[in-house]
Amino acid sequence: MFEKLMNSFLHNFIEEERWKYIADGLFVTLQVTFFAVILGIFLGFLVAMVRSTYDKTGKLKLLNFFCNLYLTVIRGTPVVVQLLITYFVIFGSVNIDKVLVAVIAFGFNSGAYVAEIIRGGIMSVDQGQFEAGRSLGFSYFRTMIYIILPQALKNVLPALANEFIVLLKETSVAGYIALQDLTKGGDIIRSRTYDAFMPLIAVAVIYLLMVMLFNYFVKQLERRLRNSEH
Repeated sequence: MFEKLMNSFLHNFIEEERWKYIADGLFVTLQVTFFAVILGIFLGFLVAMVRSTYDKTGKLKLLNFFCNLYLTVIRGTPVVVQLLITYFVIFGSVNIDKVLVAVIAFGFNSGAYVAEIIRGGIMSVDQGQFEAGRSLGFSYFRTMIYIILPQALKNVLPALANEFIVLLKETSVAGYIALQDLTKGGDIIRSRTYDAFMPLIAVAVIYLLMVMLFNYFVKQLERRLRNSEH
């Protein structure tokens, strides 16, 4: 059994240096995930600020309408369809890097969910906190930045971490636009060796290890935040 697994490992990864498909795919997956997370946080923060401002003050009505439209469209359609539309429709006539297309598609998708997570955190902070900031002479913006958002982000950290884990795994569909991510790299090896077990299990293990590592860092951050309360 061990000898059979070793031969399969050598055949799938060592021969013809096929391990490079996994290594290159992993780099692309991490690259797409990292920049998509940044874009998602940026968009999510802006949308959450607009929507929470409208909920609290009734201002920014037009911007709130467009934010609601964005959330409805993004959350109501599959991420694969959004990726295909971004590549074949929006950038169909433009020579653009596929990594950039994936970052835009996944970033906009993640931004919709991040926005609702952050907005939920903002709305969960007691209204008295907002009124206290205003009574101290803070403007609405400074009250949000210095009083409301720190509490809101601490409350929603587990939900944000879960969203980023989902985003990492969602990038596995990037192969639909012929982008060689981690999953696509494993599938290329499978198509060359006609052995599905070893390359696909390797891809699954790598995703699992990345998620476990990310969970570890999130737990460390949560522990630091809890300690800072004392």
